[in-house]
Amino acid sequence: MSMIRDLRAAVRPALRRVPVQGGGYDATRAPSTDSAVVDCAVYRDGKRASDHVSPAEAMRRVRSEGGFAWIGLHEPTEQEFAGIAREFGLHPLAVEDAVHAHQRPKLERYDDTLFTVFKTIHYVEHAELTATSEVVETGEVMCFTGPDFIITVRHGGQGSLRALRHHLQDDPQLLGKGPSAVLHAIADQVVDGYIAVADAVQDDIDEVEIDVFSEPTKGQRRGGDAGRIYQLKREVLEFKRAVTPLMRPMQLLSERPMRLVDPDIQKYFRDVADHLARVHEQVVSFDDLLNSILQANLAQASVAQNEDARKITSWAAICAVPTMIAGIYGMNFDNMPELHWKYGYPAVMVVTVVICVGIHRGFKRNGWL
Repeated sequence: MSMIRDLRAAVRPALRRVPVQGGGYDATRAPSTDSAVVDCAVYRDGKRASDHVSPAEAMRRVRSEGGFAWIGLHEPTEQEFAGIAREFGLHPLAVEDAVHAHQRPKLERYDDTLFTVFKTIHYVEHAELTATSEVVETGEVMCFTGPDFIITVRHGGQGSLRALRHHLQDDPQLLGKGPSAVLHAIADQVVDGYIAVADAVQDDIDEVEIDVFSEPTKGQRRGGDAGRIYQLKREVLEFKRAVTPLMRPMQLLSERPMRLVDPDIQKYFRDVADHLARVHEQVVSFDDLLNSILQANLAQASVAQNEDARKITSWAAICAVPTMIAGIYGMNFDNMPELHWKYGYPAVMVVTVVICVGIHRGFKRNGWL
C-alpha cells in the first residue's frame, strides 16, 4: 500500500490539470518530422533505452532485450500505418478506425491488444459569445495497447502527448509498470482536459444566464439572445458526446481485471473514472440548465410581445374616443342637439379630453401602459 501511495504522489502532480492552451495545444507535427511518426522509443525499466528508431527497429529491440515500445503518430495515412499494423499484428477493423477517425470513445479487445478511443476537448477562447461562436473543438487520441508496446494515434490540432511523454520519462518508477501506465496517463490527461473545459463553459453559461435574467437597460428588450443560447447548447452537446460514451470504458478499466493492465495501475483508473463521473454530471447539468434558460428566454419574449400588444390596444382604445365623438358630430342630419349651441365645440373637446385621460389613467393603473 505504501508503494501505491508513493506512485500516486509521484504521478498526480505531474499529470493533474494539463493546460488546455499553450503547452497542451499542438497544432502540427514536429517540424523535423516528415512522416506520421512523431516519436518512437523503447523503454526498459522505466527509462528511455533508445531514441529516434523506426517502429520495426523498436520492436526488434523489445523482443531481443525486453521493455516496451511507445510509438506516437499524428494523422497517419493508410499507407503510413499499414507497415506498423503488420509489424504489431493490429486488427484491420481497429486500424481502419484509427486511420479514418471520427469514432465514439470506446474500449475494444482484439486478441492481445486493447484498442481505446478518447475524444479530446479544447476550449476555444472568444472575446464575446455570439450566435456563431465556436466554444469547444474536438480531436481524438487512439491507443493500441499490447503486452510490450503502445501505439498512440492522434487526430486534430490539439491533444499533444509530447509534454505527457516528458512527464512520464521523469518518473521511471511509473513507466516501469509498462504500457498500461502510459494508457492511464493519457486517460488522465484527457479527463483533466474535460475538467478545465467544463470550468470555462460554466463561465459562458453564467454569462448567458445573467443576460437573460438581468434587468434590461433603457432601449433594450428583456431577455437574452436565443441564438447565443442555442449555439452554446450545441457546443455542450458536442462536449457531452465526448464524455458520456467514455464512462463505460473507464468503468471496465477500473473494475474488471485485465491481463494487459497492471493491477497497481488499475487502481489509478478508479481515480480517472471518478473525475470523469464528476464531469459527466456537470455536462448533464449544463444541458438541463441551458434548456431552462432557453425556455425562460422564450417566455420573456412572449411576455414582451404581450406587453407590446397591450400597449397598442390601450392606445387604440384611447384614440377610439375622439374618433367616435367626431364621427357622431360629423353626421349630416338637420336636427341634431348642440349643433347651434354657443359652447358646444369647447364642451365636446373638454369631454373628449376628460374621457381619454380617464381611460389612460385606468390602463396605467392596471399596468397596461
